[in-house]
Order: sequence, then C-alpha cells, then structure tokens
Amino acid sequence: MRLSLRKRLALVFFAITALAIGSLYLYVAPGLQSRLMGEKLSELAASARQHSGAISRTVGSSTALPAVHQIVVRTAGASGDRVTLLSVNNVPGGLQLDKQADSSDPAESSALKLALAYRAADTGKLVTGTEPSASGMVAQAAYPVLYSQQVAAVIVYSAPVSDIVRTVSTVRHEILVAGGLALLLALVAGYVVARAPALRVKRLELAAKQVAAGEFTQPIPVDSTDELGQLAIAFNEMQQQLLQLELARKKFIATASHELRTPIFSLGGFLELLEDEDLDAETRRRFLDQVRSQVQRLGKLSVDLLDLSRLEAGSLELRPEEVDLGELTRSVSSEFEPTLAQHDARLELRLPAQIEAQCDPVRVAQIVRILIDNALTHTPPGTQIVVTAGRDNGRVRLAIGDDGDGIDQQALAQIFEPFYTADDAQGSGLGLAIASELAERMSGKLSVRSATGATVFTLEIPA
Repeated sequence: MRLSLRKRLALVFFAITALAIGSLYLYVAPGLQSRLMGEKLSELAASARQHSGAISRTVGSSTALPAVHQIVVRTAGASGDRVTLLSVNNVPGGLQLDKQADSSDPAESSALKLALAYRAADTGKLVTGTEPSASGMVAQAAYPVLYSQQVAAVIVYSAPVSDIVRTVSTVRHEILVAGGLALLLALVAGYVVARAPALRVKRLELAAKQVAAGEFTQPIPVDSTDELGQLAIAFNEMQQQLLQLELARKKFIATASHELRTPIFSLGGFLELLEDEDLDAETRRRFLDQVRSQVQRLGKLSVDLLDLSRLEAGSLELRPEEVDLGELTRSVSSEFEPTLAQHDARLELRLPAQIEAQCDPVRVAQIVRILIDNALTHTPPGTQIVVTAGRDNGRVRLAIGDDGDGIDQQALAQIFEPFYTADDAQGSGLGLAIASELAERMSGKLSVRSATGATVFTLEIPA
C-alpha cells in the first residue's frame, strides 16, 4: 500500500513522539528509581556512621540486655530508621548472627533479612543494599562493630522503600497516560500540519502532468520562500523554457515545411516544363540551373538537420589538428565571391600572416561559413564584412563583423537557440545554433555583441 505524503508526515510526528515517550518510560523512570534508591541507601549509611557509637560501646561490655534495647530504641528514634543489633558468633562452618535487640515490634522484626548483615560481618565493612520483605522492598545498611580486632556485632539500619517504588510506578503510569494523549495529538497535529505541504506537492504533481500533456501556460503560484517555494520557482522557469522550446519547435516545423515545400514544388514545376520537347536549349539550361539550385537548398537543410541532431546526441566526432586559421579563413571566404558580388557587399580580411590553433579544420570552416552567410543574409546590399583574428592568453579569437542594421537586444538572448529566427529572417534558424554547439564541443565559445551599425560574432578556441 502506497502511503500519501500527508500520512507519512503524520506517521513521522507519531514516531518521534512515541520514541520520546518510550525513552521517558524505559530510561528516565528506571533511572529515577535508581537515584532515589541510591539516595536512601546513602542516608542509611550516613545514619549508621553517625548514630552507631552508643550501641558500639555496649558490645563486649557488661551492659544489661534491657539497657542495650533501650539504647537501640533511642538510636532508632534519632536516625528515624529501624535499628537491629546482631551478635556475631563463630561456629563450626562459619559465622552465626543472633538478634540481641530490635527497635521494632517482634512481629515486624521476624521479617528482617540478614544477607547484608552476613556480608558486613564477613568483610568487616559497611554494606548497603535492598532486600525483599513481606511488606515490600527494604533498604538496609549493615554496620560492623569491632571488638578485640574482630567483628563482634552488626548493627542493621533498615527502612522501607515501597513508597519509592509506588512513586516511580505512579510516574510511569502518568507517562503512559500523558504519552497516549501526546501520541493522539501528534497524530492529529501531524496530519493537519502535513496537509499544507501535501497540497502544495499535489499542486506540483498536477502541474507536472499538465506539462507532460503539453500544457505550458499555467504557472504554479509561488506562496512562500521555503524549499517548496523555491521548487515552484524552478518549475515555473522550466515551464517557461519548455514553452519557448515548444514554440521554437512549432515555428521550426512550419519553417522547415515551408523550406521543404517551396523547392519541392519548384522541382515539380520545372520537371513538368522540362518534359516539353519544344524548349530551346537556353531555356532548358536555365531550368536545369534552377533545379540544381533547389536541390542544393534541400541538401543544405538536410545537412543542417543532421548536424544538429548529432550535436545534441553527442555523436558528432571531432578530429583536432594544428590548423592555420588565416589560410583556412581565406579559403572559406573565396567561396563567397559570387554571393558577395550579387549582394554588392565587400569582405575584408584583416588576418596575420600565420595564426595557428588546435581544432577540427572542417568544423571551424563550417562555423566561418555559417557566420559569413549569416552576415550576408541579414544585412542590406552594400554591407561591409570584416574578418579579424588574434591570439590572447593561450586563446585564438576569430571575429566576423558587419556594419548592418544590428540585432534587436531581445533577440540576442535567443539567437543561438535551435530553430530561432527573427520575425523578418529567412532560413531554418539552425546555422547559429550549430555554430555555437560546435564551438563548445571544441572547448571554445561563440559570442555576439551588436548595436546599430556594428554586429560582431567572435569565435574563441584554444590555441
């Protein structure tokens, strides 16, 4: 059976309270009884040392037994305990204790246990402890009396401790009663207190199900600053990111559909026209050029999609080597001479004679190609494009700038995201995302800064 969070929290409250009550019952109450017993035995031992002098002086003397009994009774009155005088006799096989005087009545004195008295007589030392009796537990202090360097008598001080046992039993009973009430209150309070976080967790669960179902427009209310509140904030941020990705995905599907549909329809139309046997050679050649252009356009889109999927899957293999970036950039720039002429743009290379870096030349060439193509696509005719390169602190920087209209500041934060394009931009929005991913895979980065009349993309990679 799966317990809900509310029930589990309530059980935690219950378990903690039960543990505390169990500790009180099993450790505190027995400890209290031991301390009280110890204090009582210490009092008896102190009384034995303090009040035994008068009785000790009668041992081995000619004092009559009635007088000894009176001294024992007075000593009992002074100490507040029952006092018993036992004589010690050596008999074959050991010691024998005989009662000489007792401060209590004969019926009560017959119940006195002598185990501690025998130990005191045998060791010659004061012995304390408890003994059972018909009326309950009794605390005893057995005080040995020496005569002619031998134990001649033992004075036993005893007091009932049944009141201590009853007190501890009462404490245990009260602990059980109070503990039962505390457990009930803990269970109810835990269930009530757990209701608020349980409802908040349930709200997160429902929101997660909505996100899983593709609904990203309902943020979770943030009603606190605790851990669950921070989780709600993080969830809302994740939801916004997923919403942006979903919008970008839908936009990409629409863009890709348009990008694919246009050349496919064009190819279909040109193929139908090429079936006309009356076409002159010049027209046929022009139609074939158009077919070739559309096929190239489809090829570029498919390659971009394949590169992006490999980068996201981490399966794109890099082959780093020592590369002269100046020579590589000049080679790539020469590919754009026809496009520059059509665009009436100027491409200026401000490169050192030689600048080397450890990188994959194919992928760096791809990044340069994407950046130059991006500059030509998103700037008006007559734009000047400048490519510069330099080395700084073990890093190589390759910058491609233009003097176009610039990039909107809100778009800068998303410009390297897959499928993102400006409202008036053409293309699939994959080029800059691929370039940024490639730079990161080569332990570098691709950055951009833009203002009106100056946009610069900078590729930074290890030297």
